[in-house]
Amino acid sequence: MGLGSYPTISLSEARKERDHWKAVLAGGNDPIDVRKAAIEAEKTERERVDPTFKELVEIVLEAKKARLRGGGTRGRWMSPFATHMFPKIGSKPASTLTAQDFADSLRPIWKSKYPTAEKAAQRSRLVLREGQLMGFPVDPIVVDQATRMLGEVLHISTPIPATRWQDIPDLFSALPETNAGQCLRLMILSLVRLDGCSGAKLPEFEDGIWTVPADRVKGTEGKVSDFRVPTSRAIEALIADQAQFFDDILFPGTNGTPITSRALEKCLDEMREEGRPHGFRTSFRTWVQDTDACGFEVAEAILNHKVGGKVERSYARSDILERRRPVMEAWARHVTNKGKQ
Repeated sequence: MGLGSYPTISLSEARKERDHWKAVLAGGNDPIDVRKAAIEAEKTERERVDPTFKELVEIVLEAKKARLRGGGTRGRWMSPFATHMFPKIGSKPASTLTAQDFADSLRPIWKSKYPTAEKAAQRSRLVLREGQLMGFPVDPIVVDQATRMLGEVLHISTPIPATRWQDIPDLFSALPETNAGQCLRLMILSLVRLDGCSGAKLPEFEDGIWTVPADRVKGTEGKVSDFRVPTSRAIEALIADQAQFFDDILFPGTNGTPITSRALEKCLDEMREEGRPHGFRTSFRTWVQDTDACGFEVAEAILNHKVGGKVERSYARSDILERRRPVMEAWARHVTNKGKQ
């Protein structure tokens, strides 16, 4: 068992260490095991009193994960930390971190990737605030000081590119007969978000209704429920086609798990289509505005958007499924280029 290197450990210190561990060995204990246990105990005590920034992030995530979708994995809660914060300050005791430390970590992306930097700052502030409430010697004000040091950024958000609703029929018919193409067709027809469509399973479709389970519906954990979608004839035909080949996940990727967002984007890229999958929802909403296809409440219900305040929603509990059905059929007729047939 090594005792350390000279001259960091002097000869006299090495002799004392030797005598100590000889006594431990004479007592019937393995010195290496005893030392490992002591190191672990010291580490546990330090984490309890003053964790590193990475350890504090993990402690806070563990405390909050019950309210995060997929325990924090679905929204990639840790991603800004792992990519931009941990490499520079992850191993430092959280209590010693200064505004300059956070500023140095955020500076490389503060202007070039401002939305990511802002997310990293917001989550760092949350971690320090929660850590402070847990009794750790940290202060969230240092993150605010860091953002002041970095200065204001004029960032103009760019909306997700959306295919014009007038061009949707041509795109729909041109999509390939692949899992990616078929999944994109379902997204267009159903207006359901990516997670709902990519993980669609055959048993979810029954009696003219597709029930998207809550774990694939956007929202805060514990505050979302299953979402019912009235299936148009075009959706039912599409599902019947996929059911010839798959009896569970209808749009599997290469390894049998649900197809990825990148596979869908690649499909559109190969077609030189600038619109993105999420943009189909914009295509539909603009179609409603331009054609007066239905009222505001129905259009928002189709997109599974919340309408009204908390009190109003507590009384108005219908998902207006049957009012949505004719609109979904009208949209499907437009999408499949069948007009008013």
